[in-house]
Amino acid sequence: MLRQTQSDESSASSGQIAVAAESSCEPVSREDACRWIRAAEDELPELMACARAARDRFKPGVITYSRKVFIPLTNLCRDYCGYCTFRRDPGQPGAHTMTPDEVLHVAQEGEKLGCTEALFSLGDKPELVFPEMRDTLRKLGYRSTLQYLEAMCELVLRETSLLPHPNPGLMSSEWIARLSAVSPSMGLMLETMNDALLTPGAAHDNAPDKLPAKRLRTIEEAGKQNVPFTTGILIGIGESPEDRVGALIAIRDLHRRYGHIQEVIIQNFRVKAEIPMANWPQPSRGEMLRTIAVARLLMPEVNLQAPPTLSAPDYEQLLDAGINDWGGVSPLTPDFINPERPWPHLDDLERRTRAKGFQLRQRLPVYPEFMERVASKPGLLSQKLMLVADSDGYARRAA
Repeated sequence: MLRQTQSDESSASSGQIAVAAESSCEPVSREDACRWIRAAEDELPELMACARAARDRFKPGVITYSRKVFIPLTNLCRDYCGYCTFRRDPGQPGAHTMTPDEVLHVAQEGEKLGCTEALFSLGDKPELVFPEMRDTLRKLGYRSTLQYLEAMCELVLRETSLLPHPNPGLMSSEWIARLSAVSPSMGLMLETMNDALLTPGAAHDNAPDKLPAKRLRTIEEAGKQNVPFTTGILIGIGESPEDRVGALIAIRDLHRRYGHIQEVIIQNFRVKAEIPMANWPQPSRGEMLRTIAVARLLMPEVNLQAPPTLSAPDYEQLLDAGINDWGGVSPLTPDFINPERPWPHLDDLERRTRAKGFQLRQRLPVYPEFMERVASKPGLLSQKLMLVADSDGYARRAA
């Protein structure tokens, strides 16, 4: 790793990062971001202090989370990512597509526990390669997985107080429009801008939907339609630190153009015994902290999240690098993407957050500053949104 020295050049860069942290309107440059994402250990405290200062000017004193249920609508997927334990082929143990009754049951049980988000996760268009999925959809009365997702979002919206947040993979402009009618926000992880990760033996080998250009196109189309959107990067899958900066800047550029990125997630790869990347090195805690801090300095006025489950047991350290959100936490369902990583108990999450000097507040799947663009549209979605939001745009139920 390139180590910076205390030269005049390094001191000048240090001054630039301090100035950037003092002004929420002036993100750091690509050059400085690439320098600081490789900060030496003795420079990491300064980097994190600047990131915290930027975060505290953006949203002082409050850290948010979303109380959710995780609905794995189907785990059949046409992509074969080297780090994934979620996906299945038809006939594999655990392969399953949820029925409408199963979806509604999970949502209703979550409602009893104060959940306000129904997070829909699913494989990307499995019907295109698996005749078994086409048969399942036909029996359910639908032509595509996205059409079935749309119906299940509408079911949850109509029958419960939960708000859907779908993560369905790549979407056309038509499907973004259709899903935005039944969900206040949606998401797609950019993950990386490194096309080389699609080559044989790499993380995205045999995963055609992970082509960065295709994912950017979906994120941009959501911006054109003014849809509140969650995205982010996945670190430790073969990309370089500079690749991480490039992906963050690509997200920043889209947000500057459309103003629709409600949240950026920094997610760290974790090894699992049953994945092709089982012997892959995990990113260090230092790499995670550097990436979060640089993301904050690149986007000082964007909500920044890192999952506590993937940084346990000392996940509260992530607050020191500049995040302002813990993401979704469920009192009911496991994390089906990382099932070996249990959610923190909400009491523990609040205790650790308060110990760092923050109030923990429960938000909705759509962030408060993005609510108006959803609430202004007539229909069931805006009606349901206003029923569960308080006067500040957070969830009515206390954290």
